[in-house]
Amino acid sequence: MAFTGLELTPKKVEYLKCIAGKGDVVKTSELATALGVDPSTVTKTLQELEEIGLIAREPYHGVVLTPYGREYGEFILRRHRILGLILSHYGLSDEEACQEASRMECYASREAIDKMCRAMGHPTVGICGKITHGPLCMGDD
Repeated sequence: MAFTGLELTPKKVEYLKCIAGKGDVVKTSELATALGVDPSTVTKTLQELEEIGLIAREPYHGVVLTPYGREYGEFILRRHRILGLILSHYGLSDEEACQEASRMECYASREAIDKMCRAMGHPTVGICGKITHGPLCMGDD
């Protein structure tokens, strides 16, 4: 499923980024703790993510990313890490760059991030972790 990277609200991006960063099955309580919100808020947002096909809920276990959710989640992590790396080159500390990347990442399209990544020579490590690359990023349209 194609996406621009601009479909989700900042709140949904934070949830998907957290789930993608944790990997396998993620419990509601883990998300609530990691995001600093009430479990009922997590449940509502997870329902919305499930409705748009990004996650599947496993009752009494937690949530997992669907194939579409995994692809979108990998992009969200890459976008955050590319933006953080760029910002760190302009005088921001790693922590500041990570915080600023989180504030602005929802407004950077997949196409723009792919172009920035290509211009940077496809870095493999950012200030927040490993940077992965997909076919569009690598120019395999």
